[in-house]
Amino acid sequence: MSPTLTRRRPVAAAALSAALLAGLSACGSGDDKPATSDTGSAAPTASAAPQANLTVLAASSLTDVFKAAGEAYQKSHPGTKVTFSFAGSQELAAQVKQGAPADALVTADTKTMDGLKAETGDPKIIAKNRLVIAAGKGNPFKIDELKDLADTKVKVVLAAPEVPVGRYSKQILDAQKIEVKPVSQEPNVRAVLSKVELGEADAGLVYKTDSAKSGDKVVTVEIPDDQNAVASYPAATLKQSKNAEAAAAFVAWLSTPEAQKILQDAGFQQP
Repeated sequence: MSPTLTRRRPVAAAALSAALLAGLSACGSGDDKPATSDTGSAAPTASAAPQANLTVLAASSLTDVFKAAGEAYQKSHPGTKVTFSFAGSQELAAQVKQGAPADALVTADTKTMDGLKAETGDPKIIAKNRLVIAAGKGNPFKIDELKDLADTKVKVVLAAPEVPVGRYSKQILDAQKIEVKPVSQEPNVRAVLSKVELGEADAGLVYKTDSAKSGDKVVTVEIPDDQNAVASYPAATLKQSKNAEAAAAFVAWLSTPEAQKILQDAGFQQP
């Protein structure tokens, strides 16, 4: 064997080893470590920073369903957090006029929303609701129609007239010429329902969706359509929002099939 051939073998072996090591190094650098930026730190992913932290002012009667809707929205919109503030629509309107930091508003009537045209974008109805009589557990007074609320032995609680459900209650009672003297007038529908649930009142007028959440704590008495009122729920962005694009996306989402199914499963009617 010639000296020349003897010298070439170690060189060739070294070259082959180097090539194999380079290949293994390349394979190992793909998914094992996160990509880094020019500064050497890990590059941020699309969901690393929230797209927006939204605050939505919503009518009390939406408390349960909007909690479910918010979770669904956050799941399908990673990086966006939705926080709700629930109260009577008249309270929400006052907050908006006082400049409370919020991004969107959903009321339980169009009248309240119409009074905020200077503060909101164009509203859209996202759901409807109807009233029922919530009678105390077991319905001891055998209430089965509106006129039974006129019985002076029955302690009736209603929402205040400036509250949407209070206005609807007055509307349907006046239409049937039924005079009711409530033992109290509450700031929102949840407060009315709570009085009946706790036995502090014998009956009250509430939204169907609220009564349904009470289980056997109350007895729900339906009101015929021709004696009832339809509550409409408009949603709108707030002009004072610092997250205008994200707020508009959430309000638009409320009309999508996904959101509508959540609302209708909770007993709300189609807009």
